[in-house]
Amino acid sequence: MIRFFNEDVDYTLPKKQITRQWLKRQAEQEGYALGDLNYIFCSDEHVLQVNREYLQHDYYTDIITFDTSDSDDRIEGDIFISVDRVADNARQLGVPTEHEMRRVLAHGLLHLCGYGDKTDEEAAAMRAKEDSWLEMW
Repeated sequence: MIRFFNEDVDYTLPKKQITRQWLKRQAEQEGYALGDLNYIFCSDEHVLQVNREYLQHDYYTDIITFDTSDSDDRIEGDIFISVDRVADNARQLGVPTEHEMRRVLAHGLLHLCGYGDKTDEEAAAMRAKEDSWLEMW
């Protein structure tokens, strides 16, 4: 089950049910069933705090993904998304915030599907997969 929560922001994800269906379909196309998947919308400061506390990283980011899966074929996790960062990135890229939010939602799920983004090659593969998922929106 996919759930959306607000931590310290007042954010309403547009088209929640369609978004749930889209994410579920993408996970299934990658060969995974969905368990409990929690998207937590929060501020830059909250994501920074989570980044420092759990990952020992001292920088802002748009998303942090924690894998809580206990099987290889079922995805579960907690995904923290900075709505501040997503909005800033959308402005810089010249795209609607709703579009950039979908990309970030997909990005978190792709991490849970085993995609990485630490190297340039991994990041390019992840970006290509994000683009293909967005085309299926």
